[in-house]
Amino acid sequence: MPSTLNLDYYYGSEADQYSFYRIPKVLLTDPRYKGVSIEAKVLYGLLLDRMGLSLKNGWMDSDRRVYIYFTQEDAMQTMDCGHNKAVRLFADLERIGLIERKKQGQGRPTRIYVKNFTLSPEDGETSDFGKSSTPSGPKGEVLTSEKRMSAPPKNGGLDLPKGEANKTDKNKTDWNDTDPSILPPAPALYASSPAGRPRGRMRMDEMERYRELIKENIGFDRLLTEHPCDTETLEGYVELMVEVCCSRREFIRIAGEEVAAGMVKSRFLKLDHEHVAYVLDCLNQTTTLVKNIKAYTLTALYNAPVTIGQYYASLVSHDLAQDAAGA
Repeated sequence: MPSTLNLDYYYGSEADQYSFYRIPKVLLTDPRYKGVSIEAKVLYGLLLDRMGLSLKNGWMDSDRRVYIYFTQEDAMQTMDCGHNKAVRLFADLERIGLIERKKQGQGRPTRIYVKNFTLSPEDGETSDFGKSSTPSGPKGEVLTSEKRMSAPPKNGGLDLPKGEANKTDKNKTDWNDTDPSILPPAPALYASSPAGRPRGRMRMDEMERYRELIKENIGFDRLLTEHPCDTETLEGYVELMVEVCCSRREFIRIAGEEVAAGMVKSRFLKLDHEHVAYVLDCLNQTTTLVKNIKAYTLTALYNAPVTIGQYYASLVSHDLAQDAAGA
């Protein structure tokens, strides 16, 4: 057993300075994902992170669906697991419908389509697009090799490099350390709609999924209980974040500056109960006349993860100074 490391604490806003892999909360709370192992959910988080690189490189198919390259060996190295487990984890994600793999053949690596994890109440089945004929479980490795093996083959599929995959820039993706939006932009989502489903309905479904996700992230019901007089304001916060997350614009104006929409969406999807309660508290204490309350609130929500630590540290210092003065 490894010895305990003597690590320091996080202070103030320091916790926001690093890049993290993110596992969507819904994967841990929605009963429809209960059959997916924790390790498979971690792998899904890794695949979501790789989406940022795909968007930068313009990796989209003819229907503008975003895909990534992430080999079984990538999974083995990142998750410190063996070949059979990597095969099983990919198969688990594909079976539940969180990913779809497309073997290209002719010496080219397998494409992975990372699927949108959000579900409406009536959803739960995978789409017809690219349904894999690959059986679940260990046999899922037929995408890259013909026989089951206990270790990576010397000559096999392109998901197991070291002499097997093309040595192209598509394999050298470990430099990616961005914090992208977890969902592809609008063109990728709406270039083509499923048969019989109007785009207007798709738009409403997307907004509802974001609304449910944001409310869950921020503990909306708890906020309503704690702040019963601010129900309308809190609902306005949610709708503002939904509007931004569903925006088709490339940039969002924050405090007079144009910020990449993906960055704003990512920040909003990381807000929690404490962040929103902090913004509500600050805006309620503001005595200055705000001419554009929407822009002001948008900026406050965006900056909340960065400023919350400094704000409460300042309050503590003020209270200590008041106590010292009254002593």
